[in-house]
Amino acid sequence: MPAKPDAPACERNRDPILAVLRRHFADRRRVLEIGSGTGQHAVYFARALPQLQWQCSDRADRLPGIGQWLQEAALPNTPPARELDVAHGPWPRARFDAAFSANTLHIMAWPEVEALFAGLDAVLETDAVLAIYGPFNRGGRYDSDSNREFDAWLGARDPYAGIRDLEAVDALAAGIGLVRVEDAAMPANNRCVVWRRQAATPG
Repeated sequence: MPAKPDAPACERNRDPILAVLRRHFADRRRVLEIGSGTGQHAVYFARALPQLQWQCSDRADRLPGIGQWLQEAALPNTPPARELDVAHGPWPRARFDAAFSANTLHIMAWPEVEALFAGLDAVLETDAVLAIYGPFNRGGRYDSDSNREFDAWLGARDPYAGIRDLEAVDALAAGIGLVRVEDAAMPANNRCVVWRRQAATPG
């Protein structure tokens, strides 16, 4: 069996992210994680927030590594990870009252970011909460020199990747009824941004 995958950044950022999730996921029950990566975040957050059923998802090649983390932790609230490519599916038929994603938007092409929000539109409940962790620009400007350098590195590796403008992501969120409720500073010039879906009011 291959070695269990390990992302040191997860160990560094998990507690600041958890502080945000405690505020916004305290009354949630079913969370869909997009791009679970190694599965480390899922194990940590599901253990700390046992009222949640934490559903991991990622592309097929990531599922074995996630499975190793989930199997070792043996938590009652982490069902098997499911395959999900945001651009091609298959999206779950179930509905979720929360969604979480970390370090994904900047490695997706922009059409994939658009596909992510289109997919979330179908699976999120009317009062759902979405939390996304990672670097963001504001008004086309970098938060830091390190983010500028990181964006250059991303572009050299993949011309379709790059740090996203928060305003552009806000617009996608607004398109599916999500309103930004928190923008929390995180270590290493990252953010944890939270949106809440507003139930439609009678006209």
